[in-house]
Amino acid sequence: MRTLATLALLAAATSGVADAQIVPAAPPRQQQQPQPEDTVKVPPFRVEPPVSPLGAAMRSLLVPGWGQAAVDRHVTGAIFIFWEGLTLTMTIKSVHQLHYQEDTGVEDLEGKRSEVQDWAVLLAFNHLLAAAEAYVAANLWDFPVDLKVDRLPSGDPALGVRFYW
Repeated sequence: MRTLATLALLAAATSGVADAQIVPAAPPRQQQQPQPEDTVKVPPFRVEPPVSPLGAAMRSLLVPGWGQAAVDRHVTGAIFIFWEGLTLTMTIKSVHQLHYQEDTGVEDLEGKRSEVQDWAVLLAFNHLLAAAEAYVAANLWDFPVDLKVDRLPSGDPALGVRFYW
């Protein structure tokens, strides 16, 4: 009886091993059919700007307002050109006054030197700010935004931006 139970356990143990060793046959390979081409051509989502963002930044770094004019932001470009003219004029005027005070023998020139430096810093900052603004404007060149001024239900004026999705 004992041998019969041992044989039954041995048969049960080896039957699972035998099943695990059977490798199922691979299914037959189906040939892939080529995908048909799209019949409707979709235009690219992004409309490229007339000048690259880096190109617009370099233009405005050389002459503030030039990069803005290249991406059709004429009012912003005019503001940068105006500020460039003002700071350049005031820098030249301050330098001329400094030289005049040096020639006439004025002793306290630190205030005038500080004024020249202030105008020169504003001149350089205008170039950097114009370049950064032109870079951003060229990246957002095709971004559709509408500004609208309207009245709230309370009667107060409100400024809103409309985005198209």
